[in-house]
Amino acid sequence: MKKVHSVEEYIEESAHYSNALNLLRSIILSTELEETVKWSCPVYALNGKNVLSLGAFKNHFGIWFFNGVFLKDEQNLLRNAQDGKTKAMRQMRFENIEDIDKNVVLAYVKEAIENQKLGKEIKPVKTTKKDIVIPAELKTVLDSDTDLNNSFKNLTPSKRREYCDYIASAKRDATKQTRLEKIKPMILENIGLNDKYKNC
Repeated sequence: MKKVHSVEEYIEESAHYSNALNLLRSIILSTELEETVKWSCPVYALNGKNVLSLGAFKNHFGIWFFNGVFLKDEQNLLRNAQDGKTKAMRQMRFENIEDIDKNVVLAYVKEAIENQKLGKEIKPVKTTKKDIVIPAELKTVLDSDTDLNNSFKNLTPSKRREYCDYIASAKRDATKQTRLEKIKPMILENIGLNDKYKNC
């Protein structure tokens, strides 16, 4: 989705779910949460702290609770979008507007607000910076291309680590090769793997 600057624009871009998103938005705006746009998505905050956001995709839409892990979830509506990766965030996912129970959604939103007021949030764990291990496939490419090697060395440690992890996490050799071809021009331009997400 392209970068958007307003919630209205976001909903317009997600036209197939516009009525449903407007309904969820009206429920959220009936509370004290402040509406903003971050990462090109509607985000709702309390005293500057992100509480929840709206999101729409090809086959579903819903509410993402930034610290949803603390919600009681008595209706069993929440799911972890990325098991094993996401510790705090939970999503309430819908496929059509008929799935939305306004009273239930409002109850979850109000509970999330109360949890925020109580300071219930998972703080990011500061990990010690480990040495960057360059995968053999990437090392071979760097050793054979001086310009690429110099560009790689000029990247920040976090950007170098992202690229190394990206190559190392590929299970198949063909995937590693595809990823190497993708990142070479990015490294030469001093672009980090995830910069486009950070600059939204």
